[in-house]
Amino acid sequence: MANIIYLAADHRGFNLKEDLKSHLEKEGHQVKDLGAHSYKPDDDYPDYAIPAAKAVALHGGRGILICGSGVGVDIIANKTEKIRSALVFDEKRAIQSREHEDINVISLPADILTEDEAKKIVEAFLNTPFSADKKNLRRLEKIEEHEDNEFA
Repeated sequence: MANIIYLAADHRGFNLKEDLKSHLEKEGHQVKDLGAHSYKPDDDYPDYAIPAAKAVALHGGRGILICGSGVGVDIIANKTEKIRSALVFDEKRAIQSREHEDINVISLPADILTEDEAKKIVEAFLNTPFSADKKNLRRLEKIEEHEDNEFA
């Protein structure tokens, strides 16, 4: 289980974020809601996804980012150092992304997920450990090497 969960969403993900926040708090998780704090139809997902991704990178824990398609918040997250985010549509992908890629952020598409589907995905994300087997460690080392050398 993650020590803190940073939660963020734009207007299209706002209702799902609120539902997940209630669910996670009832389950005993420590949740830090980084917005939106009210429904704002003209807001922009980077305004919420950037602080959430930075919080995970700086403080650890896990991040859950939500927008309509999930794509925008996933792009933002993956442009943040120390973040490995996956755009996830189902529970199986959440499990695989944790086991194989050790993701620390999950990006969700509010336009297509029901509240129940999102809850299952989030629980899989939070409760699945990284496998740490040899091939997955090797692959993560290659990703980190690429990150270190990309703009050196």
